[in-house]
Amino acid sequence: MNRKQASVLLIAALAVMSLAGLGCQKLKARDELNKGVRAFRNGAYPAAVEHFKTAIALDPSYPVARAYLATSYMMQYIPGAESEENLRMAQAAHEEFLKVLEADPKNVNAMLAIAQLYFNQKKLDEAEQWYKKALEVNPNDKTAYYTLGVIAWTKTFQPRMKARAELGMRPEDPGPLRDRKVREQLRKTNLPVIEAGMAALEKALALDKEYDDAMAYMNLLYRERADLQDTVEEYKKDTEMADKWVDRTLETKKLKASRMPSGGGIVSGQ
Repeated sequence: MNRKQASVLLIAALAVMSLAGLGCQKLKARDELNKGVRAFRNGAYPAAVEHFKTAIALDPSYPVARAYLATSYMMQYIPGAESEENLRMAQAAHEEFLKVLEADPKNVNAMLAIAQLYFNQKKLDEAEQWYKKALEVNPNDKTAYYTLGVIAWTKTFQPRMKARAELGMRPEDPGPLRDRKVREQLRKTNLPVIEAGMAALEKALALDKEYDDAMAYMNLLYRERADLQDTVEEYKKDTEMADKWVDRTLETKKLKASRMPSGGGIVSGQ
């Protein structure tokens, strides 16, 4: 065997050893993933995080481990809690879901998770953007449309209630808002949001005609719009529509309840 042939054999042997090492790493990564999944299912999220981080260190291209890692961080985030540790959990989840999207730009679950994180942090504009991104990938997601409706109501309710309070109107007082200038200003900011929210809820209801949660928010958005109307007649028209949505919500809930199996057993006749 000459020197050239020996070199070729050495390179081949090193390549085989390298592949074997990679294969071993992948097996270890899979083992860490499995351990992480078990911890995740048992609610031991900190332990799950460590297993998923190890799996990714062993195999950086392991998409399942990355998704589980992001979700493990998200499960530890408590909406509304402002501690530094809690905010770090939200940020870690956000960063990991973005990495999932770097590898898979059409991963709708990662988009929805980011949207939910923003929603839970009351970052409504960002949440809205991400729900819309998710709907570009999956336009048949009724829950995403519904949540856009919820966001619309959340954005418009407090400004309207503040305007009522400043005008000396109690929440139960009939509308519309008494001051024309205040009403016109609020129409500029709130009306486009309200109507976009209604459109989103209509899409949710087109996908599920018995979506009672969407019906409930249609009622709320009609009441938001009613206070912005210029006349008492228009106000009454919107509040009547809101009442109809309340009735429809209750009827749908009752219909669904009637389909639920009864708690008792079946008694056969003799």
